[in-house]
Amino acid sequence: MLDTGMHPDFAKLTAAELRSLALRKLVQTAGNPQGDHLLNPGSIDWVMAQAVKPAAVLIPIVERASGLWVVLTKRHDNLRSHSGQVAFPGGRIDFEDASPQAAALREAHEEVALDPAMAEIIGRLPDYFTGSGYRIAPFVALVASKAVLSANPVEVDYVFEVPLAFLMDQDNHQRGSRMFKGKQRYFFEMPYDGHHIWGVTAGIIALLRDRLLL
Repeated sequence: MLDTGMHPDFAKLTAAELRSLALRKLVQTAGNPQGDHLLNPGSIDWVMAQAVKPAAVLIPIVERASGLWVVLTKRHDNLRSHSGQVAFPGGRIDFEDASPQAAALREAHEEVALDPAMAEIIGRLPDYFTGSGYRIAPFVALVASKAVLSANPVEVDYVFEVPLAFLMDQDNHQRGSRMFKGKQRYFFEMPYDGHHIWGVTAGIIALLRDRLLL
């Protein structure tokens, strides 16, 4: 349900209302570069130079009786990239992929067994540049509530869901920091029910919130 002001009430938002909102808000992918540098002024040149590997992720959102929930994964600790972290289904764009959107859907099928026919792409966020070397194209999708998801044991420890309202609440967007190559680096983190959502994934969530509330 949309409130009487400019901002939606994410706790009451339906899938149909999110679709309408996304079709209005998530259509412009140009503009200022988005990415890890946003919380680290002065690092933009370094991040942009690093982010050369094209990748895509899917932000799957499913409507439950209690509202809209976002699907996330916990990556295996033995992966070469972002091991052990909470992440959206996604990965590098392969030469065989017809488009970044096709890559995001393929990766979601490989990682969590999401049938592409059960996912409706409703918007795209601007590319997100990471200090770990990726230029990520994030796609937002409504997933049918009857879709059955399961973790690919080679890549994913488990799949879980977080309320969209929780992730869209600015009060839950904390700022953490770590030393990296001799410098203090800052990032978003959004702890939820024992899950540590941080780094690139939290940055993309913050970008989604900003775009939906433009």
